[in-house]
Amino acid sequence: MISPQAHIHPSAQIGENVRIGPFAYIEGNVTIGDNTEIAPFSSVLDYTSIGKRCKIFQGAVVGSVPQDLKYHGEESIVEIGDDVIIREYVTINRGTEANFTTSIGDKTLLMAYVHVAHDCVIGANCILANDVNIAGHVIIGDYVILGGLSAVQQFVRIGEHAFIGGASLVRKDVPPFVKAAREPLSYAGVNSVGLKRRGFSDEQIHNIQEIYRMLYVRGYKIKEAIQRIQMELPDTSEQKKVLDFIEQSERGLMRGFQSS
Repeated sequence: MISPQAHIHPSAQIGENVRIGPFAYIEGNVTIGDNTEIAPFSSVLDYTSIGKRCKIFQGAVVGSVPQDLKYHGEESIVEIGDDVIIREYVTINRGTEANFTTSIGDKTLLMAYVHVAHDCVIGANCILANDVNIAGHVIIGDYVILGGLSAVQQFVRIGEHAFIGGASLVRKDVPPFVKAAREPLSYAGVNSVGLKRRGFSDEQIHNIQEIYRMLYVRGYKIKEAIQRIQMELPDTSEQKKVLDFIEQSERGLMRGFQSS
């Protein structure tokens, strides 16, 4: 059902069985997939594409122009996958000429008051808890969980299956499969509970733990740790993901384990 009190531009492409509440605001260059729900008083702005079965709650603003002084009106976009939940007062900005796209992967949950800035890429099956703030150009892998009130600095990368504790300040890259907490943000172990829930075997988790013992616990320099990982540990897909992530890191990795 589409409320007659909603404002919907005639050029907007609305799928089948879409529900749009009163006083929702939908601009013209917008695509909304089948069975999506747009709550009252939410806004979906130009150059936004929303997938199927999404839920956008009251007060959310999806597709607003970037809060970037280098933005000069270029036609950039927001892409929202399928089965995405966008809770109250979330704000998602379009891209800039750097990448032109801000994207949110399938089955991701953005809780209330989350902000996703320009040119961010957030993977599938992620959870960003209340009041998480993501600066521009951040890349977040699949199955990442960010605790409430956390903030991620621009150009940071967070690897898949990572878990970031609440109220964290993320200034450096966080590699895959780990838990991170404390201030400054530090390695806090492997995200073994999350990995078990997602079907990783005990052997896979053990191999990941050995990788991070080399990197973060035994006191090796990063270069020496990588050499030992390659020489002494099984050559697995998880190892390749970790080492590739390290090789591609531009901001540097978060620090190793710090005792309280």
